[in-house]
Amino acid sequence: MQRRAPADTGTLMARHMAVGEALGYSAVARTFHWVTAALVLTMLPIGIAIATFDLGPEVEDPLYHIHRSIGALVLVITVARLTYRLFNPAPPLPVDMPAWQHRAALATHWGLYALLIVQPIVGWIATSAYRAPTLFFWLFELPPIWPEDRAFSDAMFVVHRSMGILIAILICVHIGAALYHHFVLKDRVLARMVSG
Repeated sequence: MQRRAPADTGTLMARHMAVGEALGYSAVARTFHWVTAALVLTMLPIGIAIATFDLGPEVEDPLYHIHRSIGALVLVITVARLTYRLFNPAPPLPVDMPAWQHRAALATHWGLYALLIVQPIVGWIATSAYRAPTLFFWLFELPPIWPEDRAFSDAMFVVHRSMGILIAILICVHIGAALYHHFVLKDRVLARMVSG
């Protein structure tokens, strides 16, 4: 009786993907994701608090510095994350996932990437035009990147707040979709970002 040759890695990978078992992200990609998530989920409530409540300068000034510092860090991390992804593409989604879900996932991911780059820059421009100091975790001051113009600063802060709302909406969609895949569809779409 003839023995079957063992299936090669490519064949096994194709079988897993055929049944919708998504491959996992690398440890580096997962670290980028969860560090970004922690920073953004810290920065958003701080931004909402200082934009909504009159907390007084003793509270607001440190919160502004923390908010701006996290924003600068998110900008750097997102650029590094996109550079890494350029050379290390994300694993494909399950082939049995509907086409509209593929499109929605791509739109959400790339929308968040774009916003996490543009939003800190808009905030930096608005702060520069207002001529408020931008202390990076009290270590050093970031230079202004726009001439002083209070009216322009006010307009840019409106844009900054609107983009913050859009980021919050996309995050809710992203989290909701991940939980739907994990608890309803019971596939590995969420698990691949948790354990690889």
